[in-house]
Amino acid sequence: MENYVEFKDICKSFVGVKALQNISFRANGGEVCALLGENGAGKSTLLKILSGAQPADSGVYIINGDEMKFNSPVEAIRSGVSIIYQERQLVKELSVTENIFMEDLPSNRLGFVERKKAACETRKIIDLFKLPFSPGTKVKELSVAHQQMVEIMKAYRRNSRIIAFDEPTASLSDNEIGVLFELIEKLRQEGKVILYVSHRLKELFQITDKIVIMKDGCFVSDLKTKDATEPELIRLMVGRKIGDIYNNLDRNDNIGDVVLETKDMTNDYIKNVSFKLHRGEVLGFAGLVGAGRSETMRAIFGEDKLTSGEICVDGKQRHIRSPKDAINAGIGLCPEDRKEQGLVLGRSVQDNISITVLRQLSKAGVIDRKAERKMSENAVAKYQIKTPTVDKVVMELSGGNQQKVILGRWLSADLKILILDEPTKGIDVGAKAEIYKMVCSLAKSGLGIIFISSELPEVLNICDRVIIMKDGGIAGELTRNDVSEEKVLALAMHE
Repeated sequence: MENYVEFKDICKSFVGVKALQNISFRANGGEVCALLGENGAGKSTLLKILSGAQPADSGVYIINGDEMKFNSPVEAIRSGVSIIYQERQLVKELSVTENIFMEDLPSNRLGFVERKKAACETRKIIDLFKLPFSPGTKVKELSVAHQQMVEIMKAYRRNSRIIAFDEPTASLSDNEIGVLFELIEKLRQEGKVILYVSHRLKELFQITDKIVIMKDGCFVSDLKTKDATEPELIRLMVGRKIGDIYNNLDRNDNIGDVVLETKDMTNDYIKNVSFKLHRGEVLGFAGLVGAGRSETMRAIFGEDKLTSGEICVDGKQRHIRSPKDAINAGIGLCPEDRKEQGLVLGRSVQDNISITVLRQLSKAGVIDRKAERKMSENAVAKYQIKTPTVDKVVMELSGGNQQKVILGRWLSADLKILILDEPTKGIDVGAKAEIYKMVCSLAKSGLGIIFISSELPEVLNICDRVIIMKDGGIAGELTRNDVSEEKVLALAMHE
C-alpha cells in the first residue's frame, strides 16, 4: 500500500487567534514535502495536531487510507508518526542511549533492561550520523547542535512511516546538515513520508520535492519544487515583495567611541579574547560550531566566570560575576536558545517584557501595574509583536514573535550594549527583515550591537566589522568592505 498522509479541512483556534483554517493537502511517501510560511502561519500547530499533542477543532487526517485521531504523542509514535520539534524533547540528565530509547528500552524475557544491547544500537546510530560522542554521554554535556542531532536520532531509531522535521538545521553546522540531508534522502528512498519545515529557502531547493505554502493559518498554494523560484515563494509566503532586504536597510554611518572593551578574557571555554565595540556599531562574530562565540558572550554577561582578563564599559573596568552585574553595567543578552534561556514560557508577554525593569517600576517594593502594562503595550506596538493582548502566555506565540518579546524586554531597559546570539534562528524571511531593521535602528540610536549568526550572508551584510573565532580564540577580523564568505571560512578553518 502507498504510504501517505492527507489533511482534510483541519481547523484550530486559540483564544483570540485562528491558528488553522480548513487546511487540506496530501503528502506522499517517497517525497519530501516542505511546509513554508511566516512565523504564525500555523505550521507547528499542524504538526502538533498530527502528533497528538493538540486536538483539532474540526477536520481529519488520513494515514494510508485510515482516518486517525491521536490523543497523545505516544499514540502517534506507536502508529509510526514521529515529529522532531524545534524545541528539543530531551531529558538532559539522562544519557544519549536513555534518550534515544526513552519509550522502550530493550529487555529480556525476565523483564530486565538490556543496557548493553541499547548502547550497541545507539553506537551504530551515532556512527551513522558521524558524531563525536558516546552512548553514555549525558545530554546536558552536549552542545545545542549535538542535542538536536540526538532528537533526530530518536526518530530515526523508531523507523517511523511519517517523519516531520521542524527547523532541524537551525542549530547545526554545515557538516551536520550534510549528514542530515543524506539521512533524509535515505528515508525518502525507503518510501517514508517526510514533512520538512524550514525558513532557509536554499535548503528547500536542495532536498524537497514539493512545497506547501501557508499564511495566517490558511493554505495558500502547493507547487513542485522544480517549478518554484525564490521570489515567487517569498511573495506567496508574505503576501508582498520584500525586495533586497540588505540593500534597503538604513545603516548607521556615525560610529562613536569605544563602549565595550575586553582584554584577554580567559576561562575553561575561551582564551585571551580581546576586542573593542563602538557606540552605534554592529559587530559581527562568525565561526564554526564550537568556535567559542556563545561562550564569549556568556562570559561578558556573567553567566560563565572568567579565570583572567578584563571587561571595560565606557573605559571603566567592570567586575561582572553575574547577569545582574552585566545588566547594571548596561549590557543585555538575547541568548541562542530563546525558549530555555531567554523566556519564562508559562508567563505572559507582559511578564516577560517587564522582568528586567521591575525595580524601576516599583515604589516601596510595590510594582506600579499600570506603568508595567503601558510599557509592555508600547513594546508590543513598537516592535509589531503579534499577540491579541499582553496577557497572552508567551509560549503560544510564534518563534519570531517570541524573539521580539525578548528584544522588547531589553529595549525597555537602560542599555549601552546589546548582544544578539542567533537572533533570526528559526524565523521566517519576513520576520528576519524586521529584525534587521530593528538592529540598524538601534545602532543609529547609539547602542553598541554584537551580532552572532551561523548564516554567513547575515553577518556579511548586517555588520560593520566581523570577528572570526576558532577554538575559543580570535582568529582574525575583517571590515565590511573587505569581508567575504571565502575569507571568513579561511580564518575559521585555518590550521
